[in-house]
Amino acid sequence: MIREDEVYKIGVLTKTHGVSGELNLAFTDDVFDRAEAEYLVCRMDGIMVPFFMEEYRFRSNSTALVKFEGIDTEEQARRMVGVEVFFPKSLTGETREGDYTWSYFTGFTVVDATHGEVGRVEAVNDTTMNVLFEVAAPSGEEILIPAGEELIDGIDHKNRKIYMSLPEGLLALDGPQHNLE
Repeated sequence: MIREDEVYKIGVLTKTHGVSGELNLAFTDDVFDRAEAEYLVCRMDGIMVPFFMEEYRFRSNSTALVKFEGIDTEEQARRMVGVEVFFPKSLTGETREGDYTWSYFTGFTVVDATHGEVGRVEAVNDTTMNVLFEVAAPSGEEILIPAGEELIDGIDHKNRKIYMSLPEGLLALDGPQHNLE
């Protein structure tokens, strides 16, 4: 049986594609560039279930078409729409404490020592010199937070929370909508 602490979320199946069982996977992690897997794990009725891939191909930087074994019709694929997709940590080498990539933290909640809960990490931007967490605040606004180890006070892997001490004024830089004080 696959346990939730053995995988991490990489995306969601958003819609069917064609009539042969292909599904559109909107992913938030570039794991396909770092590791290969014969299967992905889907949360089905609260249970982590492996689905072996016949093939997959990229449509954009954040979407791929996936064809799973045993899902051969549009009707079968339709039952998979909205399902969360996970990747096995063991296949990325990200199983040791402290040896995670920044993308692993997608889906974690950022909690600041001063302001409390800031929001959920929706994506990780590593296209700049400084890696940034793209955080969705409860207000719906996006906040960019530096993903520096020196800012992280602790990580609660079980409850998917990152405890940080953000520099004073950082949350107010983009204007009053981000001022959580």
